[in-house]
Amino acid sequence: MTNNGEYDEYTTVRHHYPHFPPGVKRADDTTVLKYPLTAGEDLERLEAERQIPEAIPPHKNVLGFKGSADAGIYLERAPNGTVAEYMLDSGKPLSLQQRLAWCRETAEEPTNLLLDKDLHVKLSNFQGKLLVEDGTVLVDGCSMEPFRFSIPRNDFRADVKADLFAPGCTVYFILLDHTIFPDIGDRYEEAWEKVEERLAKKEWPREQQVCSAVTVKC
Repeated sequence: MTNNGEYDEYTTVRHHYPHFPPGVKRADDTTVLKYPLTAGEDLERLEAERQIPEAIPPHKNVLGFKGSADAGIYLERAPNGTVAEYMLDSGKPLSLQQRLAWCRETAEEPTNLLLDKDLHVKLSNFQGKLLVEDGTVLVDGCSMEPFRFSIPRNDFRADVKADLFAPGCTVYFILLDHTIFPDIGDRYEEAWEKVEERLAKKEWPREQQVCSAVTVKC
């Protein structure tokens, strides 16, 4: 860190798992560095992740952007890890009130949703698109939802339906502790095909939860 409080490529970072996945390192108590897993690769995506938060106003449920350097981009640290980690690995019981609070704050899918020290959701992935009113794409982060949160479509371009479907699936996960179609295994290629086949046939999950009236519209 420089004398004026800015980070540079010589800043010492410390790796910590599980709350820091591959490609993310701790810079200090409140900051992490996101960097390419392989030197010289994924620079275009990191550049998009820099440009998008710089272009939008700060929001309490979006991870704070703290700057960039040759090594990567600096982001706010979320000490409680992801929503998925907290739900599945912490061993702490969750009240319906907490689940509903996360549903109100959620944005896409639970491994991209971090939790701050007060357990408020922080959107952590800026690999989306920045568009102007006429639909022109200014920044393309080459994003794609995980298959259990992705509506079947002919291409991977984001649209309104895709942006509604992903948070609907996330609300489902938060309230029921599992993703859609839990009877389908986790072997990636096989599961992808089966999930996509059911969704293409409009075979929606049938489990009921307190937000079913909302998720059915997604």
